[in-house]
This record gives sequence, C-alpha cells and structure tokens, in this order.
Amino acid sequence: MNTIHHITRRQVWQEAQIVGSYRADTLLTEGFIHCSTPTQVLKTADRFFQNQTGLIILYIDVNKVESEVKYELADNELFPHIYGALNIDAVYKIIDFNDRSNHFIA
Repeated sequence: MNTIHHITRRQVWQEAQIVGSYRADTLLTEGFIHCSTPTQVLKTADRFFQNQTGLIILYIDVNKVESEVKYELADNELFPHIYGALNIDAVYKIIDFNDRSNHFIA
C-alpha cells in the first residue's frame, strides 16, 4: 500500500465525515491539501503544529484517492499534495497526535 499522511484537527475530520469528503483550508488558499510521506511527518509536525492539541494523523491510501496526487518540491524534498477534496474512504487509519511524545509509527 502506498501511504501518505495528513495532520489535521479531530473536529475538522469529524465534520468531513458528515459531509462525505475532506477539504483542508489550504485547498481554498493554495489549491491543494498538504500531505507528507511517512518519513516527513515528524518534520512537518515540528514545523507547523508546535504546541497544538486535538491533532490526528490521517493514513491515506494513495491508490484510493480520487483527486490528483502530485509530488512537488518544497524545502528540497518531494511532498505529496492532493489537488482536490479527499474522499473519506481513502483514509484507512487515524491516530491521535498531539506532540512528538505520542510516538508516530508509519
């Protein structure tokens, strides 16, 4: 399985499940949903989610994502970006993630 990850707030994910698809704020502002490969998740969390609570990590099966997924260069690395809404059924696992002490396992 080809897995990518997305960090979001639990409440936002719960609302997406009611609607039937997930749309991060960046989908409107930048045109895509930011994601990370398994090896990039902790770096992403450290950079953008310091001291935030109520976070979860979505485990996304790239092969089930209905929108286009592009790997694009940012900070000298290729990061996965989802160009459109994320269909709920592409997410196969969710874990709580409030800080590095909640050991992330890819």
